[in-house]
Amino acid sequence: QVQLAESGGGMVQAGGSLRLSCGASGRSFSNYHIGWFRQAPGKERDYVAFISAYGGGKDYADFVKGRFTISRDDAEKTVFLQMNSLKPEDTAVYFCAAAAHYSRRANEYLNWGQGTQVTVSS
Repeated sequence: QVQLAESGGGMVQAGGSLRLSCGASGRSFSNYHIGWFRQAPGKERDYVAFISAYGGGKDYADFVKGRFTISRDDAEKTVFLQMNSLKPEDTAVYFCAAAAHYSRRANEYLNWGQGTQVTVSS
């Protein structure tokens, strides 16, 4: 089983960048598909991006395409979410989680991290 922990959140101005990290402990991290989600106050948890085991497949929600990039370093047991051209509507708590297969549905993910806050000011 893998345990995940997010880091790298913070406060930036619109147009700025942040890189989130999803660090893992446990065995066989490279075998896990990893997804990023976000949740703004009073809203549902939304899918952001996905990277397959070993990094061969990637997928993005339409609202982040061209701005966010997901990657992984299995040697470091870390998945990254590079976020550029940030907008105030990107403000949310960002979570990473592991899945057994590709999905955009939060209820198909396990091993959620505690989340990291991203705040984008206008």
